Amino acid sequence: MRHVGENLDTLLGDYLKPIETNWQPSDFLPDSRQEDFPEQVRLFRESARELSYDYMAVLVGDTITEEALPTYESWLMDMEGVNQAEPTGWTSWIRGWTAEENRHGDLLNKFLYLSGRVNMRAMEVSTQYLIADGFDIGTGTDPYKNFVYTSFQELATNVSHRRTATLAKQAGCPQLSKICGVIASDEMRHAKAYKAFVSKIFEVDPSEMMLAFEEMMRKKIVMPAHFLRETGVKLSQTFSHFSDAAQRIGVYTTNDYIDIIDALLIDWHIDAVTDLNDAGQRARDYLMALPARLRRVADRTKIPTLEYPFSWIAA
Repeated sequence: MRHVGENLDTLLGDYLKPIETNWQPSDFLPDSRQEDFPEQVRLFRESARELSYDYMAVLVGDTITEEALPTYESWLMDMEGVNQAEPTGWTSWIRGWTAEENRHGDLLNKFLYLSGRVNMRAMEVSTQYLIADGFDIGTGTDPYKNFVYTSFQELATNVSHRRTATLAKQAGCPQLSKICGVIASDEMRHAKAYKAFVSKIFEVDPSEMMLAFEEMMRKKIVMPAHFLRETGVKLSQTFSHFSDAAQRIGVYTTNDYIDIIDALLIDWHIDAVTDLNDAGQRARDYLMALPARLRRVADRTKIPTLEYPFSWIAA
C-alpha cells in the first residue's frame, strides 16, 4: 500500500475531476429559481410516464445503492494501509471518490422525486435500512481484495447506468438518459483508477494479488445493496426481486457478470503475470478457466418472470 500510494497524488489528477468544474445534480434538473419552473416540472413528469414498472424498480434500487455511501467510505477507510487520521494519498483518494459518487444518489433521488412515479417515503425507509444494516462484501480489511471488489463493482455500475440511459432514451425520457449517461461515465473513470491500483500491486506482489483475485471470484462478487429490504421484508429479500427486474429488462445480467471477469483478466494481463509461486499459478489456472465454466452454467439459467409489487413504485 505504501508503494502504490507513493505516486497516488499524480493518479488523483487522472481519475478525479476538479470540484469547481465538475458537473453537479442541478445541471440536469429543472431550475426552481425560474418563473417557468412549474412548466419544467410538468414536462419532466410527462417524460417519465412511459418508463416501465421494472425500469422504475431498477432505478430506485440503483438510487438506494448510490445513497448508501457512508457504508462504502467507512469500509474503505478501514483498509490496512489507510489511516484516516493522517492525510495521505489514500485518504485523499477515498474522500475524493466519495465526494464524486455522492452526486449520483443526489441526482437520481431528485429525478425520482420530480417524476411523481415513486413513493419517496418507502424508498427513503429502504435507504435508511441499507445504511443501518451495513454490508459484508467478503474483503475484510485486505486492500488487495477490496480493490478487486471495487474494480469489479465500478464496471458493473457502469454497465447498469449505461443500460438505463439507453432504455430511458428509447422510452422518450431524454433528461433521464443524460443523467444515467453522465453517472456511467463517472463509474468508468473510477473503475480505471481501481484497476490501476491492482496493476501496480501485481508489479510488486504478484502471487498474493493473484490469490486475492481468485478468492474474490470463488466467493462471487456480491452487490453493495445485497441486504436491500423494505418495511416488513426480511434482509436481502427485496434485493433478489430488484435483481430479477434488472435481469428481465437486461440492465444487468449473469452474462454481464461473466463479461466483467473476462475484461479484468485482459486488463490485468493475468495470462502473462510472472514470478508466481505454486499457489499463484494454481490461482491463475482457476481464473483463466472461470469465464467458460460460468457461461456453461449461465446458458441453463432462466430469466425470472415473476413480477413483484415494490412498495417504492407509486404509478
